[in-house]
Amino acid sequence: MSASEKAKAKAEQVKGTVKKEAGRSVGNEGMTVKGQAQQSKGAAREAKEKAKDTFKNRG
Repeated sequence: MSASEKAKAKAEQVKGTVKKEAGRSVGNEGMTVKGQAQQSKGAAREAKEKAKDTFKNRG
């Protein structure tokens, strides 16, 4: 996984977590859902990069 892609994935996860928790604390369900979606998107990006690394290292 390239360092820049890894950093983007982690940053997206952190932003999503912050947004989700901020939404929970103020009772804003819409913000909570958007934060969860952003967090999931970052996790998916990270999984994709790990899969690419796995196949790259096998061949």
